[in-house]
Amino acid sequence: MYEDKVVSFSHPERVSIEDPLTEVLRLGARRLLAEAVEAEVEAFVAEHADLADENGRRRVVRHGYQPEREVQTGIGAVAVRRPRVRDRHPDAGGWIRFTSSILPPYLRRAKSVEELLPWLYLKGISTGDFGEALAALLGPDAPGLSATTIARLKATWADEYECWLRRDLSAKRYVYIWADGVYFQPRLEHDRQCLLVIIGADEIGNKDVVGLSDGYRESEQSWLELLLDLKRRGLTLSPELATGDGALGFWKALRQVYGQTREQRCWVHKTANVLNSERGCAIGPSAGANAQERRGQSQSPSPGHLDGRDPARGRERLRFFIQAYGAKYDKAVECLVRDRDRLLTFYDFPAEHWKHVRSTNPIERTFSTVRLRTTKTKGGLSRKTALAMVFKLLLSARRKWRRLDGSNHLAEVIQGVTFKDGIKQIKHAA
Repeated sequence: MYEDKVVSFSHPERVSIEDPLTEVLRLGARRLLAEAVEAEVEAFVAEHADLADENGRRRVVRHGYQPEREVQTGIGAVAVRRPRVRDRHPDAGGWIRFTSSILPPYLRRAKSVEELLPWLYLKGISTGDFGEALAALLGPDAPGLSATTIARLKATWADEYECWLRRDLSAKRYVYIWADGVYFQPRLEHDRQCLLVIIGADEIGNKDVVGLSDGYRESEQSWLELLLDLKRRGLTLSPELATGDGALGFWKALRQVYGQTREQRCWVHKTANVLNSERGCAIGPSAGANAQERRGQSQSPSPGHLDGRDPARGRERLRFFIQAYGAKYDKAVECLVRDRDRLLTFYDFPAEHWKHVRSTNPIERTFSTVRLRTTKTKGGLSRKTALAMVFKLLLSARRKWRRLDGSNHLAEVIQGVTFKDGIKQIKHAA
Protein backbone atom coordinates (compact mmCIF):
# COMPACT_ATOMS: atom_id res chain seq x y z
CA MET A 1 0.00 0.00 0.00
CA TYR A 2 1.28 3.45 -0.92
CA GLU A 3 1.81 5.74 2.05
CA ASP A 4 1.92 9.47 1.41
CA LYS A 5 4.60 10.99 3.60
CA VAL A 6 4.54 14.43 2.05
CA VAL A 7 3.81 17.11 4.64
CA SER A 8 2.40 20.42 3.40
CA PHE A 9 3.39 23.68 5.01
CA SER A 10 1.51 26.95 4.83
CA HIS A 11 3.20 29.99 3.40
CA PRO A 12 5.09 31.78 6.19
CA GLU A 13 3.81 35.21 5.14
CA ARG A 14 0.19 34.21 4.74
CA VAL A 15 -2.29 33.67 7.56
CA SER A 16 -4.41 30.62 6.93
CA ILE A 17 -7.07 29.63 9.40
CA GLU A 18 -9.27 26.62 8.78
CA ASP A 19 -12.31 27.12 10.94
CA PRO A 20 -15.35 24.95 10.14
CA LEU A 21 -17.59 27.16 12.27
CA THR A 22 -16.60 30.27 10.33
CA GLU A 23 -17.29 28.49 7.05
CA VAL A 24 -20.76 27.50 8.28
CA LEU A 25 -21.42 31.11 9.29
CA ARG A 26 -20.32 32.35 5.89
CA LEU A 27 -22.57 29.91 4.08
CA GLY A 28 -25.47 30.89 6.31
CA ALA A 29 -24.77 34.58 5.78
CA ARG A 30 -24.63 34.07 2.02
CA ARG A 31 -27.97 32.26 2.02
CA LEU A 32 -29.66 34.86 4.24
CA LEU A 33 -28.27 37.74 2.19
CA ALA A 34 -29.49 36.13 -1.04
CA GLU A 35 -32.96 35.60 0.44
CA ALA A 36 -33.13 39.19 1.68
CA VAL A 37 -32.16 40.63 -1.70
CA GLU A 38 -34.60 38.31 -3.49
CA ALA A 39 -37.41 39.45 -1.22
CA GLU A 40 -36.46 43.06 -1.86
CA VAL A 41 -36.53 42.70 -5.63
CA GLU A 42 -39.81 40.74 -5.57
CA ALA A 43 -41.39 43.54 -3.55
CA PHE A 44 -40.09 46.08 -6.09
CA VAL A 45 -41.51 44.15 -9.04
CA ALA A 46 -44.85 43.68 -7.26
CA GLU A 47 -45.00 47.43 -6.57
CA HIS A 48 -44.96 48.08 -10.33
CA ALA A 49 -47.14 45.13 -11.31
CA ASP A 50 -49.96 47.40 -12.55
CA LEU A 51 -47.73 48.95 -15.21
CA ALA A 52 -47.94 47.44 -18.70
CA ASP A 53 -46.41 48.11 -22.10
CA GLU A 54 -48.27 48.71 -25.37
CA ASN A 55 -48.76 44.95 -25.84
CA GLY A 56 -50.29 44.46 -22.41
CA ARG A 57 -47.25 42.78 -20.96
CA ARG A 58 -45.77 43.64 -17.60
CA ARG A 59 -43.47 46.58 -17.93
CA VAL A 60 -41.15 45.80 -14.96
CA VAL A 61 -39.88 42.21 -14.85
CA ARG A 62 -36.97 40.16 -13.49
CA HIS A 63 -33.95 39.95 -15.76
CA GLY A 64 -31.42 37.50 -14.38
CA TYR A 65 -28.50 38.39 -12.16
CA GLN A 66 -25.44 40.58 -12.19
CA PRO A 67 -22.01 38.92 -11.99
CA GLU A 68 -21.12 37.48 -8.60
CA ARG A 69 -19.00 39.63 -6.30
CA GLU A 70 -17.56 39.29 -2.83
CA VAL A 71 -18.37 41.61 0.03
CA GLN A 72 -15.94 41.83 2.94
CA THR A 73 -17.78 41.36 6.24
CA GLY A 74 -16.86 40.71 9.85
CA ILE A 75 -16.84 36.96 9.16
CA GLY A 76 -14.85 37.17 5.97
CA ALA A 77 -15.74 37.41 2.29
CA VAL A 78 -19.36 36.57 1.40
CA ALA A 79 -20.14 35.94 -2.28
CA VAL A 80 -23.41 37.49 -3.50
CA ARG A 81 -25.31 38.05 -6.74
CA ARG A 82 -27.66 41.00 -7.13
CA PRO A 83 -30.82 40.37 -9.19
CA ARG A 84 -31.50 42.49 -12.24
CA VAL A 85 -34.75 44.25 -13.08
CA ARG A 86 -35.70 45.25 -16.62
CA ASP A 87 -37.96 48.10 -17.71
CA ARG A 88 -39.42 46.92 -21.03
CA HIS A 89 -41.03 50.16 -22.13
CA PRO A 90 -39.73 53.34 -20.47
CA ASP A 91 -42.02 56.35 -20.80
CA ALA A 92 -41.34 60.06 -20.77
CA GLY A 93 -40.64 59.85 -17.06
CA GLY A 94 -37.55 57.75 -17.77
CA TRP A 95 -36.39 54.28 -16.84
CA ILE A 96 -37.59 52.50 -13.72
CA ARG A 97 -34.45 51.24 -12.03
CA PHE A 98 -34.02 48.90 -9.09
CA THR A 99 -31.45 49.83 -6.45
CA SER A 100 -31.02 47.48 -3.52
CA SER A 101 -30.81 49.15 -0.11
CA ILE A 102 -29.22 45.98 1.29
CA LEU A 103 -26.64 45.55 -1.47
CA PRO A 104 -25.95 48.94 -3.11
CA PRO A 105 -23.97 49.15 -6.35
CA TYR A 106 -20.20 48.84 -5.99
CA LEU A 107 -20.41 47.81 -2.34
CA ARG A 108 -17.29 45.81 -1.52
CA ARG A 109 -16.99 46.24 2.23
CA ALA A 110 -19.57 46.15 5.01
CA LYS A 111 -19.97 49.23 7.20
CA SER A 112 -18.74 47.27 10.22
CA VAL A 113 -15.41 46.74 8.44
CA GLU A 114 -15.29 50.39 7.39
CA GLU A 115 -15.66 51.45 11.02
CA LEU A 116 -13.05 48.92 12.11
CA LEU A 117 -10.33 50.53 10.03
CA PRO A 118 -10.10 53.90 11.85
CA TRP A 119 -10.27 52.11 15.20
CA LEU A 120 -7.34 49.86 14.26
CA TYR A 121 -5.39 52.88 13.05
CA LEU A 122 -6.03 54.70 16.31
CA LYS A 123 -4.97 51.62 18.25
CA GLY A 124 -1.52 51.86 16.69
CA ILE A 125 -1.70 49.70 13.54
CA SER A 126 0.25 51.31 10.70
CA THR A 127 -1.09 51.39 7.17
CA GLY A 128 1.43 48.79 6.00
CA ASP A 129 0.30 46.28 8.64
CA PHE A 130 -3.44 46.39 7.95
CA GLY A 131 -3.40 43.40 5.61
CA GLU A 132 -1.73 41.16 8.18
CA ALA A 133 -3.87 42.46 11.04
CA LEU A 134 -7.14 41.77 9.21
CA ALA A 135 -6.17 38.50 7.52
CA ALA A 136 -7.35 36.37 10.43
CA LEU A 137 -10.70 38.14 10.45
CA LEU A 138 -11.43 38.58 6.75
CA GLY A 139 -9.37 35.78 5.24
CA PRO A 140 -5.82 35.66 3.85
CA ASP A 141 -6.77 36.88 0.38
CA ALA A 142 -9.03 39.76 1.37
CA PRO A 143 -8.77 42.35 -1.42
CA GLY A 144 -8.75 46.10 -1.04
CA LEU A 145 -6.89 46.26 2.28
CA SER A 146 -3.48 47.33 1.08
CA ALA A 147 -1.58 50.35 2.38
CA THR A 148 -2.67 52.28 -0.72
CA THR A 149 -6.32 51.54 0.03
CA ILE A 150 -5.97 52.69 3.63
CA ALA A 151 -4.29 55.91 2.48
CA ARG A 152 -7.15 56.47 0.05
CA LEU A 153 -9.68 55.90 2.82
CA LYS A 154 -7.95 58.46 5.02
CA ALA A 155 -8.21 60.97 2.18
CA THR A 156 -11.92 60.16 1.90
CA TRP A 157 -12.40 60.67 5.62
CA ALA A 158 -10.69 64.05 5.34
CA ASP A 159 -13.13 65.04 2.58
CA GLU A 160 -16.06 63.88 4.70
CA TYR A 161 -14.78 66.03 7.55
CA GLU A 162 -14.62 69.09 5.29
CA CYS A 163 -18.22 68.51 4.19
CA TRP A 164 -19.28 68.05 7.82
CA LEU A 165 -17.73 71.42 8.68
CA ARG A 166 -20.07 73.12 6.21
CA ARG A 167 -23.33 71.48 7.37
CA ASP A 168 -26.35 73.63 8.19
CA LEU A 169 -27.15 73.93 11.92
CA SER A 170 -30.24 76.15 11.73
CA ALA A 171 -32.55 73.26 12.70
CA LYS A 172 -30.47 72.29 15.74
CA ARG A 173 -31.11 73.25 19.36
CA TYR A 174 -28.62 72.21 22.01
CA VAL A 175 -29.57 72.58 25.66
CA TYR A 176 -26.22 71.50 27.14
CA ILE A 177 -22.74 71.54 25.65
CA TRP A 178 -19.42 70.09 26.80
CA ALA A 179 -16.18 71.67 25.61
CA ASP A 180 -12.56 70.59 25.97
CA GLY A 181 -9.23 70.73 24.20
CA VAL A 182 -7.51 67.45 23.32
CA TYR A 183 -3.75 67.56 22.78
CA PHE A 184 -1.53 65.52 20.43
CA GLN A 185 2.09 65.58 19.35
CA PRO A 186 2.03 65.37 15.55
CA ARG A 187 5.13 64.28 13.70
CA LEU A 188 7.65 66.91 12.62
CA GLU A 189 5.91 69.53 14.76
CA HIS A 190 7.36 71.25 17.81
CA ASP A 191 4.08 72.50 19.28
CA ARG A 192 1.46 70.10 20.49
CA GLN A 193 -1.67 70.05 18.38
CA CYS A 194 -4.84 70.98 20.19
CA LEU A 195 -8.18 69.77 18.85
CA LEU A 196 -11.09 71.84 20.15
CA VAL A 197 -14.12 69.61 20.71
CA ILE A 198 -17.72 70.54 21.52
CA ILE A 199 -20.37 67.90 22.20
CA GLY A 200 -24.00 68.90 22.71
CA ALA A 201 -27.25 67.43 24.03
CA ASP A 202 -30.35 68.40 22.05
CA GLU A 203 -33.89 69.05 23.26
CA ILE A 204 -34.74 65.34 23.41
CA GLY A 205 -31.57 64.31 25.24
CA ASN A 206 -29.49 62.86 22.39
CA LYS A 207 -25.79 63.73 22.32
CA ASP A 208 -24.11 64.84 19.12
CA VAL A 209 -20.81 66.23 17.89
CA VAL A 210 -21.29 69.97 17.53
CA GLY A 211 -17.83 71.30 16.76
CA LEU A 212 -14.36 69.94 16.00
CA SER A 213 -11.53 72.23 15.03
CA ASP A 214 -7.75 72.40 14.97
CA GLY A 215 -6.75 75.27 17.23
CA TYR A 216 -3.62 76.86 18.61
CA ARG A 217 -3.57 75.47 22.14
CA GLU A 218 -6.80 76.57 23.84
CA SER A 219 -6.53 80.25 23.11
CA GLU A 220 -9.46 82.62 23.21
CA GLN A 221 -9.08 83.34 19.51
CA SER A 222 -9.25 79.65 18.53
CA TRP A 223 -12.37 79.03 20.60
CA LEU A 224 -13.91 82.28 19.33
CA GLU A 225 -13.43 81.24 15.70
CA LEU A 226 -15.07 77.87 16.36
CA LEU A 227 -18.07 79.32 18.22
CA LEU A 228 -18.59 82.08 15.66
CA ASP A 229 -18.53 79.51 12.87
CA LEU A 230 -21.24 77.49 14.65
CA LYS A 231 -23.36 80.60 15.03
CA ARG A 232 -22.80 81.59 11.40
CA ARG A 233 -24.10 78.22 10.24
CA GLY A 234 -27.35 78.58 12.15
CA LEU A 235 -26.69 77.73 15.81
CA THR A 236 -28.04 81.06 17.01
CA LEU A 237 -29.81 79.97 20.21
CA SER A 238 -27.58 79.95 23.27
CA PRO A 239 -27.19 76.64 25.13
CA GLU A 240 -28.56 76.73 28.67
CA LEU A 241 -25.39 75.32 30.24
CA ALA A 242 -21.78 74.79 29.15
CA THR A 243 -19.42 72.42 30.96
CA GLY A 244 -15.67 72.76 30.63
CA ASP A 245 -12.34 72.85 32.40
CA GLY A 246 -10.48 75.90 33.63
CA ALA A 247 -9.22 77.00 30.20
CA LEU A 248 -9.87 80.74 30.27
CA GLY A 249 -9.89 80.97 26.48
CA PHE A 250 -13.12 78.99 26.14
CA TRP A 251 -15.02 80.92 28.79
CA LYS A 252 -13.97 84.31 27.38
CA ALA A 253 -15.03 83.27 23.88
CA LEU A 254 -18.31 81.78 25.14
CA ARG A 255 -19.29 85.04 26.84
CA GLN A 256 -18.77 86.91 23.59
CA VAL A 257 -20.80 84.54 21.40
CA TYR A 258 -23.37 82.99 23.76
CA GLY A 259 -23.53 85.44 26.62
CA GLN A 260 -26.69 83.90 28.13
CA THR A 261 -25.17 80.46 28.63
CA ARG A 262 -24.45 79.53 32.23
CA GLU A 263 -21.07 78.06 33.18
CA GLN A 264 -20.29 74.77 34.93
CA ARG A 265 -16.73 73.86 35.87
CA CYS A 266 -15.79 70.21 35.35
CA TRP A 267 -15.38 68.38 38.67
CA VAL A 268 -12.83 65.95 37.25
CA HIS A 269 -10.53 68.71 36.03
CA LYS A 270 -11.00 70.67 39.24
CA THR A 271 -10.07 67.61 41.30
CA ALA A 272 -6.83 67.33 39.32
CA ASN A 273 -6.14 71.04 39.77
CA VAL A 274 -6.66 70.87 43.54
CA LEU A 275 -4.42 67.83 43.87
CA ASN A 276 -1.79 69.53 41.74
CA SER A 277 -1.91 72.62 43.94
CA GLU A 278 -1.69 70.48 47.07
CA ARG A 279 1.11 68.10 46.11
CA GLY A 280 3.05 70.22 43.68
CA CYS A 281 2.94 67.57 40.98
CA ALA A 282 0.83 66.98 37.89
CA ILE A 283 -1.95 64.53 38.55
CA GLY A 284 -4.28 63.86 35.63
CA PRO A 285 -7.97 62.93 35.81
CA SER A 286 -7.12 59.28 35.17
CA ALA A 287 -5.26 59.17 38.47
CA GLY A 288 -8.25 60.46 40.42
CA ALA A 289 -9.23 57.17 42.03
CA ASN A 290 -5.74 56.37 43.31
CA ALA A 291 -5.23 59.94 44.40
CA GLN A 292 -8.47 59.90 46.37
CA GLU A 293 -7.39 56.70 48.10
CA ARG A 294 -4.04 58.22 49.05
CA ARG A 295 -5.78 61.38 50.06
CA GLY A 296 -8.04 59.48 52.45
CA GLN A 297 -5.01 57.90 54.07
CA SER A 298 -3.17 61.20 54.48
CA GLN A 299 -6.21 63.19 55.64
CA SER A 300 -5.46 65.91 53.09
CA PRO A 301 -8.09 68.11 51.38
CA SER A 302 -9.92 67.44 48.15
CA PRO A 303 -13.10 68.32 46.25
CA GLY A 304 -14.34 64.93 47.43
CA HIS A 305 -15.42 66.69 50.60
CA LEU A 306 -18.26 68.12 48.53
CA ASP A 307 -21.41 66.12 47.89
CA GLY A 308 -22.83 66.28 44.38
CA ARG A 309 -26.11 64.60 45.31
CA ASP A 310 -27.17 66.62 48.36
CA PRO A 311 -26.96 70.38 47.74
CA ALA A 312 -27.36 71.43 51.39
CA ARG A 313 -24.76 68.93 52.54
CA GLY A 314 -22.46 69.89 49.69
CA ARG A 315 -22.50 73.58 50.60
CA GLU A 316 -21.98 72.78 54.26
CA ARG A 317 -19.03 70.55 53.43
CA LEU A 318 -17.53 73.29 51.30
CA ARG A 319 -17.65 75.69 54.24
CA PHE A 320 -16.09 73.03 56.47
CA PHE A 321 -13.41 72.41 53.84
CA ILE A 322 -12.41 76.07 53.84
CA GLN A 323 -12.31 76.32 57.62
CA ALA A 324 -10.52 73.01 58.22
CA TYR A 325 -7.84 73.25 55.52
CA GLY A 326 -7.55 76.97 54.74
CA ALA A 327 -4.38 77.46 56.77
CA LYS A 328 -2.57 74.20 56.09
CA TYR A 329 -3.41 73.80 52.40
CA ASP A 330 -3.96 77.40 51.34
CA LYS A 331 -3.21 76.86 47.63
CA ALA A 332 -5.57 73.89 47.33
CA VAL A 333 -8.35 75.78 49.12
CA GLU A 334 -7.76 78.87 46.99
CA CYS A 335 -7.95 76.74 43.83
CA LEU A 336 -11.27 75.29 44.88
CA VAL A 337 -12.87 78.45 46.25
CA ARG A 338 -11.95 80.40 43.12
CA ASP A 339 -14.60 78.51 41.15
CA ARG A 340 -16.99 77.73 44.00
CA ASP A 341 -20.09 79.18 42.35
CA ARG A 342 -19.36 77.68 38.93
CA LEU A 343 -18.77 74.27 40.48
CA LEU A 344 -22.29 74.29 41.88
CA THR A 345 -24.19 75.70 38.89
CA PHE A 346 -25.65 72.29 38.09
CA TYR A 347 -27.75 72.48 41.29
CA ASP A 348 -30.03 74.88 39.36
CA PHE A 349 -30.90 72.22 36.79
CA PRO A 350 -32.97 69.01 37.04
CA ALA A 351 -31.44 66.46 39.42
CA GLU A 352 -31.67 63.78 36.71
CA HIS A 353 -29.14 65.74 34.65
CA TRP A 354 -26.53 66.28 37.35
CA LYS A 355 -24.41 63.23 36.60
CA HIS A 356 -24.29 64.22 32.93
CA VAL A 357 -23.43 67.92 33.17
CA ARG A 358 -21.08 67.90 36.16
CA SER A 359 -18.00 66.89 34.14
CA THR A 360 -16.65 66.69 30.59
CA ASN A 361 -16.63 62.89 30.75
CA PRO A 362 -18.34 62.49 27.31
CA ILE A 363 -15.22 63.98 25.73
CA GLU A 364 -12.57 62.51 28.03
CA ARG A 365 -13.79 58.93 27.70
CA THR A 366 -14.03 59.10 23.91
CA PHE A 367 -10.55 60.52 23.42
CA SER A 368 -8.72 58.03 25.59
CA THR A 369 -8.34 55.90 22.43
CA VAL A 370 -6.83 58.78 20.48
CA ARG A 371 -4.27 59.44 23.19
CA LEU A 372 -3.37 55.74 23.16
CA ARG A 373 -2.70 55.95 19.42
CA THR A 374 -0.31 58.91 19.73
CA THR A 375 1.48 57.25 22.67
CA LYS A 376 2.10 54.00 20.81
CA THR A 377 3.29 55.62 17.60
CA LYS A 378 5.23 58.40 19.35
CA GLY A 379 3.20 61.07 17.65
CA GLY A 380 2.91 59.44 14.22
CA LEU A 381 -0.01 61.60 13.12
CA SER A 382 -0.01 64.59 10.82
CA ARG A 383 -2.41 67.41 11.64
CA LYS A 384 -4.70 66.54 8.73
CA THR A 385 -4.70 62.85 9.59
CA ALA A 386 -5.37 63.55 13.26
CA LEU A 387 -8.47 65.59 12.37
CA ALA A 388 -9.77 62.92 10.00
CA MET A 389 -9.15 60.12 12.52
CA VAL A 390 -10.78 62.00 15.38
CA PHE A 391 -13.74 62.85 13.19
CA LYS A 392 -14.32 59.19 12.28
CA LEU A 393 -13.80 58.14 15.89
CA LEU A 394 -16.42 60.59 17.14
CA LEU A 395 -18.99 59.56 14.54
CA SER A 396 -18.44 55.91 15.40
CA ALA A 397 -18.58 56.49 19.15
CA ARG A 398 -21.64 58.73 18.90
CA ARG A 399 -23.99 55.81 18.42
CA LYS A 400 -23.07 54.42 21.85
CA TRP A 401 -23.39 57.66 23.78
CA ARG A 402 -25.97 57.57 26.54
CA ARG A 403 -29.10 59.60 26.20
CA LEU A 404 -29.67 62.05 29.05
CA ASP A 405 -31.78 60.74 31.91
CA GLY A 406 -34.89 62.80 32.59
CA SER A 407 -35.06 64.05 29.01
CA ASN A 408 -38.67 65.14 29.65
CA HIS A 409 -37.29 68.01 31.75
CA LEU A 410 -35.29 69.48 28.86
CA ALA A 411 -38.31 71.30 27.47
CA GLU A 412 -38.82 72.88 30.90
CA VAL A 413 -35.19 73.97 30.98
CA ILE A 414 -35.62 75.62 27.58
CA GLN A 415 -38.79 77.38 28.74
CA GLY A 416 -36.95 78.83 31.70
CA VAL A 417 -38.66 76.84 34.46
CA THR A 418 -36.87 77.39 37.77
CA PHE A 419 -35.15 74.46 39.46
CA LYS A 420 -33.80 74.77 42.98
CA ASP A 421 -31.44 72.07 44.19
CA GLY A 422 -32.63 69.92 41.30
CA ILE A 423 -36.35 70.23 42.12
CA LYS A 424 -38.83 72.00 39.89
CA GLN A 425 -40.33 75.06 41.59
CA ILE A 426 -44.08 75.35 41.16
CA LYS A 427 -45.59 78.80 41.43
CA HIS A 428 -48.84 78.88 43.37
CA ALA A 429 -51.53 81.37 42.47
CA ALA A 430 -52.02 84.14 45.02
